[in-house]
Amino acid sequence: MADPRDEEGESRFLADYDPHAFAPVAVTVDVVALTIRSGVPHVLLTRRAAHPQRGWWALPGGFVRAQDGPDGPADPDLPDAALRVLSEKTLLPTELHLEQLGTYGARDRDPRMRVFSVAYVLLAPDLPDPHTGRNTEEAAWIPWRDLGHGDGARAGLDLAFDHGRVLADAVERARSKLEYTPLATAFLPPAFTITALREVYEAVWGQSLHAANFHRKILAAPGFVEDTGELAERGGAGGGRRARLYRAGGAALLHPPLLRSTQ
Repeated sequence: MADPRDEEGESRFLADYDPHAFAPVAVTVDVVALTIRSGVPHVLLTRRAAHPQRGWWALPGGFVRAQDGPDGPADPDLPDAALRVLSEKTLLPTELHLEQLGTYGARDRDPRMRVFSVAYVLLAPDLPDPHTGRNTEEAAWIPWRDLGHGDGARAGLDLAFDHGRVLADAVERARSKLEYTPLATAFLPPAFTITALREVYEAVWGQSLHAANFHRKILAAPGFVEDTGELAERGGAGGGRRARLYRAGGAALLHPPLLRSTQ
């Protein structure tokens, strides 16, 4: 059987190929880093120090490095680029959840040129205070409610480019995934109480939950949490018994799901 590969023809094609024959486009990554600080959901924003939209708040992001250069080596893949741009703003823990949110490519989203952005959502527990990086005047954790999301939401900052839409999509992604997956544990340390888990749901969903019903449903969901056999260091605020500590189980999906409308 003849080898279908035409390596010689492929080499000639690539040698004659002119990438400049097509309109220039660029690829960026933007990261919606979500965490819970003092029981309140926050998102990491940076204030732009360069044009375009200088002075506007934006999500951490940057152009994907296609090749090695003075700023550093090429990004091996898109998730690597996402973690790189975020690590320039805050110290990343070893335990985190990173997933691709979507691709944004509206024609007028960036005034410089046609720019396609691959957005990611990152969830991690109590991330540290951020620091400024290249092309940023300021970096800060901003409560969701100050950006129009969650309990007590109010009109807030207008974000650069289409980052307001990206953030809204990320918030809804997080809320939805808490219904069907054990993603809420990504906001918590390795060992946690059921009360702490409920507080994550309440913070992300922006609603109060019945403590006893929540406790029962969590333990009834196969593989959601596992008992560590240990107790919290101290009892509750009223000096009661120390609560049991749990860790994330091996389930990928929750059955039955925890639906917002039924809690």
